[in-house]
Amino acid sequence: MVNKMMKNAQEYITKRLVRSVFFSLLFLLVFLSGCSENMSLTGKVTFSDDGTPLTQGTVFFENDHFVAKGNIKTDGTYVVGSHSQKDGLPPGTYQVYVGGTTVDGFDARGNRTITYTIDPKFESSSQSGLAVTVDKNTVYDFSVDRYKK
Repeated sequence: MVNKMMKNAQEYITKRLVRSVFFSLLFLLVFLSGCSENMSLTGKVTFSDDGTPLTQGTVFFENDHFVAKGNIKTDGTYVVGSHSQKDGLPPGTYQVYVGGTTVDGFDARGNRTITYTIDPKFESSSQSGLAVTVDKNTVYDFSVDRYKK
């Protein structure tokens, strides 16, 4: 009787283990196949007045379903990632905006001081006027206006 109960328990555990492994592998396969559709995207952000690179900030690609970003390097280049720095983004149309402000610190009254490097309109997806349709691995360069007081 005890041997029969042990055998039934082992069979139950084996079936559960096989089922768990199967669904884990299925999930992993679906997840990886979704990632393989991402498009590699790089580019450069420069100032419109003289073509010099924006040396800091982040480029954001956003639509109703997805957001990806790329940190701007000191030479103005960026690489877009969604979950990691270089995993790209799915094909589609995206509004693009650039975060490019620098927090300098605090003034004598304790108020935070901010120095803007680009026109604030470029920091909003609805106002930047920048949009792209991504359908292949490509390079997107953007030109932004400097901040004017």
